[in-house]
Amino acid sequence: MTKSIKLIALDMDGTLLNPELEVSKRNKEAIQEALNQGIQVVLSTGRAFSTCYPYAKELNLQTFLITANGGEIWTVEKELLRRQLLATDVVEKLYQITEEIGIRRWMISTEKVFQDDEFVNVKDHQWLKFGCASEDLDKLNEVKRRLTQFDGLELTNSLPTNIEINPKGVSKANALDFLCERTGISMEEVMAVGDSLNDIKMIQQAGVGVAMGNAQDKIKEVANTVTASNLEDGVGKAIEKFALK
Repeated sequence: MTKSIKLIALDMDGTLLNPELEVSKRNKEAIQEALNQGIQVVLSTGRAFSTCYPYAKELNLQTFLITANGGEIWTVEKELLRRQLLATDVVEKLYQITEEIGIRRWMISTEKVFQDDEFVNVKDHQWLKFGCASEDLDKLNEVKRRLTQFDGLELTNSLPTNIEINPKGVSKANALDFLCERTGISMEEVMAVGDSLNDIKMIQQAGVGVAMGNAQDKIKEVANTVTASNLEDGVGKAIEKFALK
């Protein structure tokens, strides 16, 4: 797998970050060496911008951030390049469904992340992503069944115990396409690393698609290769093997 990598797209939770939500020394060093070699490193995450940006600064990243599963694309100078919103009436219905089923939810607006126990007037905000989670798979499956009534939604997850909802067509892969067009880089020159269903399209479409050792099986099945887990510097090892010269 000898491809010239010009951009590395990294998922955060379960991928770049260890269970303590830290970036390991080896991961940091590999990212710094990639930057030194002129390779762009982009965080591509389901997180909101506010909880992604501090890591970008810590890692001295220079270019772009993909947040809310592709719902927003930012520069590290905090310039918003693109935003794709969930319809407010859809979010109201999703809120009602999670209330009726009794399942934990979180919602990313353009301003903040609302957790389950926070009061929110849905109409007062613009929405990027809706998530819900439960260890009770019957409840998760009931949510999925109820979601079949909606057209125009993109359903993924960041853990086997959750569902993440974006507008149809919004994905990390679609956001990477946008950045590739902007920078003149082809998807063949991209290495994408992730562990969950919200990473699957970018892993499939990248020139080098890397699944973490701790990834869900569906991700490992479509990836070009499987690296070590997020406890074992999987990101750093993949960068060293496939991107660095």
